[in-house]
Amino acid sequence: MDIQDQISSAIAAHGKWKIRLKAAIENGASDLSPSKAQSDSDCVFGKWLQDSATTPLKTSLHHAKCVELHRQFHIVAARVLTLALSGKRAEAMHLMDLQGEFARASSALTHEMMAWKSDS
Repeated sequence: MDIQDQISSAIAAHGKWKIRLKAAIENGASDLSPSKAQSDSDCVFGKWLQDSATTPLKTSLHHAKCVELHRQFHIVAARVLTLALSGKRAEAMHLMDLQGEFARASSALTHEMMAWKSDS
């Protein structure tokens, strides 16, 4: 899979997190643990970012920015999931709001991935 396809796939996969987290907030349950959600190396994009560290992609400024933004995205996703599983629905939804921490982390990551895709 080339870089543009990989990034498009990552954008779609990370977009599904919003749906998954909202379901956890509504149900108070998830098949995913917060520690698993926090891991930025378990998803396909995270693995690709790590594997690309040995390729010329690592020299891209976008790579370094995506690694950090991806890490932050997963930290916030885990925070939302922790709140959801603790029954703190309002706090979890606050993070998911348009100006919430999850929305900002997701937007920043998507923006950087789109820039990387456009420059490739």
